Amino acid sequence: MKMIQPNCRAQFAAEDIEFILFVLGRKIGTADCLVKLLSDEDSRDAILDDEALLHALLERRGCLRVSTRFYFYILVRQVFRRADIQDRAVADYVAEVLTEFARTERSRCVLPGQPAALDYFFEMLTALNSADDRTSFSIRVHIGNYSLFLSGVFPERIRFRAEARGFPGLSYYESLGRMQYRMASDHRLAQKYHLAMILGTLAERFGATRVALNDIADRLFSLG
Repeated sequence: MKMIQPNCRAQFAAEDIEFILFVLGRKIGTADCLVKLLSDEDSRDAILDDEALLHALLERRGCLRVSTRFYFYILVRQVFRRADIQDRAVADYVAEVLTEFARTERSRCVLPGQPAALDYFFEMLTALNSADDRTSFSIRVHIGNYSLFLSGVFPERIRFRAEARGFPGLSYYESLGRMQYRMASDHRLAQKYHLAMILGTLAERFGATRVALNDIADRLFSLG
């Protein structure tokens, strides 16, 4: 199971640079100038925080020629800032979660040596009982990520299933995700992967993070 890292800002594509130049060219200058600015972390982050990029993503008609990572990072960063979730690494991590989980096969919990993926939370929680240290950490992180993804992107589906069929509601996803993020943040491997702060913040601010993603889901994008 892949360990998700906050890598969106380090993986932008050539079309993303072209888009930034199209929107902010008068401020930045040439493509060479932009490449130099993006190579500096502080300059890069200041450029990506420019709200003109968000407006251009939302208002430009036709097919957007930008990478999924760029698209999600700009959107997540802006809604998180409005929710007072200011750490860029947290926005980067959640944008990477959306990028990965937008592809259905990446949202599945696949354990080493297991022929079938774990698609349900009860299966993942049961697997924790016999998992080794590394695998248990991976499962907890996945449960946190998947809880945030489902409750953040598909809240209406969760509400409908809860009301019509008696399935767990949003409070279940929040409680489960918060708990697993907290336990994962305290794990020794969280330090190794430099995720302790990010997972701890997501545990503490799960509700605010989920609502911020609801705002994206309602107004900015749809996932099949």
